[in-house]
Amino acid sequence: MERGDRTNARAKVRTWPTRASATAGALAPWGAWFWPALAETLREWARAEAGPGRLLPFVPVAFGAGIALYFTADHEPVAWVACLAAGAFGVAAFGLRRNRAFPLAVLITALAAGFATVSLKAQRIAHPVLAKPVQAATLKGFVETREERERTDRFVLRVTEMDTAGRAPLLPRVRLSVRKGAAPAVGSFVALKARLLPPLSPLRPGAYDFGRDLYFQGIAASGFALGAITAQPPPGDGGWRLRYAAIMQGLRDAIDARIRAVLGGDQRAIATALLTGRRDAISTPVNDAMFISGLGHVLSISGYHMAVVAGVVFFAVRALLALIPALTVTFPIKKVAAAAAFVAAGFYLLLSGAEVATQRSFLMTAVVLIAVMVDRRAITFRTLAIAALIVLLIAPEALVHPSFQMSFAATLGLVALVQIGMPALFASADSSATARAALWGGREIAILALASLVAGLATTPYAAYHFHRVTPYGVIANLLAMPMVSAVVMPAGLLGLAAMPFGLDGVFWRIMEIGIDWMVVVALWVASLPGAIGRIASFGTGPLLLASFGIVLLGLMRTPLRYAGLLLLTIATGWALLTRQPEILIAGDGRQMALRGLDGRLRVMQSAADSFKLKEWLAADADARALDAASLRDGVSCDADGCVAALADGALVALSLRSDGVADDCARATLVVALAQPPPDCAARLINAEMLKDSGALALRRIAGRGEFVIEPVRRKGLDRPWSPAPAEPPVDDPSSRATPRPAPIDATPPPPDQHDED
Repeated sequence: MERGDRTNARAKVRTWPTRASATAGALAPWGAWFWPALAETLREWARAEAGPGRLLPFVPVAFGAGIALYFTADHEPVAWVACLAAGAFGVAAFGLRRNRAFPLAVLITALAAGFATVSLKAQRIAHPVLAKPVQAATLKGFVETREERERTDRFVLRVTEMDTAGRAPLLPRVRLSVRKGAAPAVGSFVALKARLLPPLSPLRPGAYDFGRDLYFQGIAASGFALGAITAQPPPGDGGWRLRYAAIMQGLRDAIDARIRAVLGGDQRAIATALLTGRRDAISTPVNDAMFISGLGHVLSISGYHMAVVAGVVFFAVRALLALIPALTVTFPIKKVAAAAAFVAAGFYLLLSGAEVATQRSFLMTAVVLIAVMVDRRAITFRTLAIAALIVLLIAPEALVHPSFQMSFAATLGLVALVQIGMPALFASADSSATARAALWGGREIAILALASLVAGLATTPYAAYHFHRVTPYGVIANLLAMPMVSAVVMPAGLLGLAAMPFGLDGVFWRIMEIGIDWMVVVALWVASLPGAIGRIASFGTGPLLLASFGIVLLGLMRTPLRYAGLLLLTIATGWALLTRQPEILIAGDGRQMALRGLDGRLRVMQSAADSFKLKEWLAADADARALDAASLRDGVSCDADGCVAALADGALVALSLRSDGVADDCARATLVVALAQPPPDCAARLINAEMLKDSGALALRRIAGRGEFVIEPVRRKGLDRPWSPAPAEPPVDDPSSRATPRPAPIDATPPPPDQHDED
């Protein structure tokens, strides 16, 4: 593949006119020779990009585009029709295999196949979703997972029996919060009472959809347990999946117990996270510092961790076998070492919970090790393409999760660095032994810095979109911390696991603690530097898609056409930075509002505090203020009837809680959010509870000079998806249809999506 690319690269040089021909045509208009030459050069580059072996890396891109198209549909596609369409496109592509249109036909087929794959997945896991809160439900079922968090615990219950006062359907799974230390064991059969809430919808238009995530996990509601949780004899076998989950959870608990016996606090939590994937018990200050500094990827088992595990086992086994002289001559010790590393990586995948980033890492590592065993080249774009296709076939919904996006963007950048950047950078270096000895340290540092820089830049669009922040000092933090993690923390952790059965693991946890302490110190120091928190205001999916396409072009193309990716990234950056933020945000239950004042910052009006929601709003506005900042309430007047505040242009906005004050607000305010019944002749722009029930949270932008608002809802009109079903029409005589739902308690709200692998 590479030899063909170099041949094409040499051939393209001849397409430009020589100096003599250019001089001869100097009297003619320059366009007479420039544009034909440019067109011919572009055709040569395009032919080189479409050459043999160049199509495969673009297939998962098209496959992912089909998955993304599925998530933009207004209602659920018909799966069998999507499959027929994909099959028809496949037949057409096969018929065009000797035609120049074949590459395009293959990409269209891949797009249709991605759409059909996720449609089939959604049909296969289809289940009801809780529509309205249930104040008290009696549940029985099997505990499938358990999470330890900083202040509470959480577990997923596979429901076998459900009794409620209303007509709620039997839900397949619910996720419940309990007080710390009260979560039942995985695999146990329990009975309990719980308050159930519908899956959380996006907190603002464009925000992350937690309900969609939960739907594809088979979870139909969240909530918290009420009272005691009692273990009972199971009515039957929970199945092999439950038995496997119980075994792995028991193994994780045993490892955590041994680490807990030696370490405590964040050191214990981080050590457990690195070895088992359980990272929820890390304290908030340290967790925030890790992500602000750019070291957050260390907390998610992914490419770096899998490479260290496989590498340590590979070299250890190879070194041990090499101690036997007879084996070095007659035995393929390198291939045996690769097989042992493959087994170790597979065990690490199962132990860590097999999240998307870990799956991708294992697949990449597996392909590399298999290539070693069959004497083939390993680190290529084809390896990455195959890994991406396998992950998307197994879990197509992972495409819209930040873990997948950041993981594959970073890996694409690193593979491009290995195949393109490093050969170009070090091709001219002196190859003598003296020069290699002199340059070894500098070269290794340069490679580490480049890898950190490339991975950080590749993941920046996704971190900015999902988490509204970037890491300006990420390269510094990684240069200081990652050598310690690679040389001390991870090898000590692996030795600790190996020594556990013999009771000799304590010393290795102590060694691991030394490295973790250094990493935490680096994270806290970098997070305290001026400008360490690079806040980015929210922007739409348009800039993100454009930036993604730019990254793909930069990484996958071989000719100068790749620099079109830089142009796309520049346009996407300007588009994102110029995105206009809304003047007003209204929560889905109408009990919390934020409006932009004269100084351009948000002011909060609320009848019920929701720190999770407010934190998301401030982050999306690139606002660094604390939740208890007095400036959040400047200019806001509240009484028992509601609140009122002014926009930057002086127009009043009111939040009316009681019917006594709605009429007065309608007379004075430009916009009224009324939880009580408004008068029929309200002169203000009115948003009531029924409208919010249909639309979810709202973002309003003021039309300059016209005094009107453009309203953007979370749930657009006509939207009816399994995780966000269209509201059912209530009976006319049902007074409960006019009731305002109570706000969800903070414990029942899910955490924001994790910022996963960056390497």
